Amino acid sequence: MIVLFDLDGTLVDSAPDLHAALAALCAEEGRPPPSPEATRRVVSLGSRALLASALGPLPEDPAAYEALRHRFLAFYTATGHRKTAWMGGLPELLAALNARGHRWGVVTNKPGDLTGAVLARLLTADVPPPATVVAGDTLGRRKPDPAPLLHALHAAGAELRDGLYVGDAPADIEAARRARLPSFVALWGYLGEDSAPEAWGADGLLERPADLLGAPALLAGEPR
Repeated sequence: MIVLFDLDGTLVDSAPDLHAALAALCAEEGRPPPSPEATRRVVSLGSRALLASALGPLPEDPAAYEALRHRFLAFYTATGHRKTAWMGGLPELLAALNARGHRWGVVTNKPGDLTGAVLARLLTADVPPPATVVAGDTLGRRKPDPAPLLHALHAAGAELRDGLYVGDAPADIEAARRARLPSFVALWGYLGEDSAPEAWGADGLLERPADLLGAPALLAGEPR
């Protein structure tokens, strides 16, 4: 079995560094920064939602918006991801999965260079390496499109029956449904104030990472 995870909010807590980047951009724009809580609520919605939460209405001109997004990403890269950390219990979960013969991977909408930088900083000898990493620019297709999940399985040499997906946003669950993969909501993630994850159509809700170890979809794929 291979367990695929979303990155931000599911595997790692990147909100502190994303907030620092937004605050730097706001300072350059002469605007007050958003609160850390406001940033955390929209992390899983992507860069457009992050920028709108800090700056309000965004440029309608695509080129102007892209210039703004690149400035934000430059500030984010400059953080060095120093405040980004594993979500509580995730290193232990990944080690437990490995001990039980499972592999893990990442499917995220985050750009590949930033995904690689985050993982390079956090992966240590205590954490088994991912079997596959698919970022937002790997294919040019992003969740909720199912293609990144299917590509991750193919890259890991796994079949549909051998995979499941864990995420903290409706797009994660929709992508898994469209890929016909079992899915689970990480309730420790960046769900947002108005979220109703029980209505997303996932196969299960996980209060904490260790809960995945008892999920029937995982147990059915245990090596025998």
